[in-house]
Amino acid sequence: MLEKAELKKPLKGGNKKRVQKGGYGGESKRKKADDELKAEGDAGKKRLDALSVGYYRRVGERLNEDFEDAEERGMFVENVLSEVKGKASLVAMDRTGSITLQRLLPLSSPDQVAKVMAELGGESGSDFKAISCDRCGGHVVESAIRQVSRLTDEDESEEALEVQLLSLSQIVRDNSAEFIRHVHGSHVVRTLLHVLAGCVGPPRTDSRPGAKDRNAAPQLTDFEIPTSFWYELKSLTETLMDNVKLSITDSVASAVFQTMLTVCHRNRPKLCKRLIKRIVEFLTSCPAAPGMSPLLVFLKDQASSHLIETILQLSPKSLLRELYKHHLKGHLVGLALHPIANFPVQRLTAASAKCKLFPMLFDELVQGLEAIMAAGHMGVIVQLAESCAEGEERQAELMQCLLSAFHCAEPGSRQVHCLSLFMSLLTYDVYYRSDTAEGGVPPEVPLSSICYHGSRLVQALTRFRERSVLLSSLRTLTSADLLTLASDPAGSHVLQALISTSSDKGRGKILKRLEGQYVRMACSKLGSRVLEAIWSSASVSQRQNIAQELVPSESQLRSDQFARHVWAKFALSHFINRRAQWQEIQTGQSKKRKLFSDFLQ
Repeated sequence: MLEKAELKKPLKGGNKKRVQKGGYGGESKRKKADDELKAEGDAGKKRLDALSVGYYRRVGERLNEDFEDAEERGMFVENVLSEVKGKASLVAMDRTGSITLQRLLPLSSPDQVAKVMAELGGESGSDFKAISCDRCGGHVVESAIRQVSRLTDEDESEEALEVQLLSLSQIVRDNSAEFIRHVHGSHVVRTLLHVLAGCVGPPRTDSRPGAKDRNAAPQLTDFEIPTSFWYELKSLTETLMDNVKLSITDSVASAVFQTMLTVCHRNRPKLCKRLIKRIVEFLTSCPAAPGMSPLLVFLKDQASSHLIETILQLSPKSLLRELYKHHLKGHLVGLALHPIANFPVQRLTAASAKCKLFPMLFDELVQGLEAIMAAGHMGVIVQLAESCAEGEERQAELMQCLLSAFHCAEPGSRQVHCLSLFMSLLTYDVYYRSDTAEGGVPPEVPLSSICYHGSRLVQALTRFRERSVLLSSLRTLTSADLLTLASDPAGSHVLQALISTSSDKGRGKILKRLEGQYVRMACSKLGSRVLEAIWSSASVSQRQNIAQELVPSESQLRSDQFARHVWAKFALSHFINRRAQWQEIQTGQSKKRKLFSDFLQ
């Protein structure tokens, strides 16, 4: 069958991959996959025959290879789609066929995508429901929807894809409750919302567990939409709002509503504002115990709390003030102590950072600071510090409360140890394992146990206007402690923040204490990055001092996997052989940096 799909060059490995037993994962694995599908209740469905499955697997392998030109690729796509014609549903709902179609549709023309969608939906479009709610077919429908972002107003032949998308949206509206609760169908609805709003993110199939940015918010790309999409999005959101009750009881449906608000906030802000108002009105009108706001119940629920987090992030300041005044006032500490509700509290604190509401939130939360820390909900404390830094409010009060909470406010001599305590999130008594009398000298304890939230807390505190307590504490650290700080995954960010926010004089004092450790830092994965950050903000004389310490260890640095980059970036070979030229280059860079800094200020 593959020859129909046009192969000018043989597949990689020739026929070696066409093994009789165990090829492509083996017959046993294929049988296991079929058994899993039957377990889902679709044992009676028609399936692709083994020959067709092998064909689509080989098509996928061919797609891994390069095509000579666009014409060859277009011919290949056309031939494969001719094989799909008449059995698109079977191919889409087969695991191998689904993966191949997902890769093929982005290479197809909008008209070709429209024809595939037309076959998937049937004459009336009613077949879209079964395909979209299938664990394999849903991915194909999503891939087809995403191709709408390639539409242009210049080609009238592309209108067919627009028509198919509107047909799909109509089916979603007719069966909205079933779609938004379905684990696979809900993803189709979310992709549909993105496209109707004129923005698209990376496809789900590109996400892999363990990716470096797996927790990062997806980057959305905007595109021009037809006028019909503008009206269709309004109709779809109205229909979804009829099922708003599901958003607080079903976590899958809740995710659909979160997507709806997010995309509308991006490209349809007025619509988003109306939707948020309606959802809040529903949440606050639900029955609850006498004297208790129903919102307090929803904040503690796994499904509804995520939706409320999104609402708090996207709401106008006036709505935030109303929610606090009528529903949350006096309850923030209790919510911050709750294992689920503390996350919406963090979103509220972040959203109110630059408005008049923040001082009221601060005054209430700070009363339970130690209790919140004892509960282990450090995200609330970190967000409070970040909001203080962003809004430039209540910074001195928070610093004093933190010193008291870590038992290092009194006597004053304890304050110079606050940096180690903040980073490790341990009180003075626990960290030093001592009941040292007031005014006594604590035992020397090497810096250790730097934790993520402790690092985030200190990084936020470095943005405060008054940082003298932190800088004084930094100067008490030994040279070995500074090396530990620079080489630690969490601590390295702290040291970079302290150096970058220090004055030239303060930076010089820090660098003085780091002398003797530059070679070890350069040979450390994280320490080398800190050293590069130090170099970027250092004066010419400070760079010269660093270079003089590094140069004697040339052989060690040039052979180390991390330090060799430092050697090249600092141009240390020039420093050895052409000192005057090196100095001239560094002086020029320093002047440029100062000029750019003055321009930004």
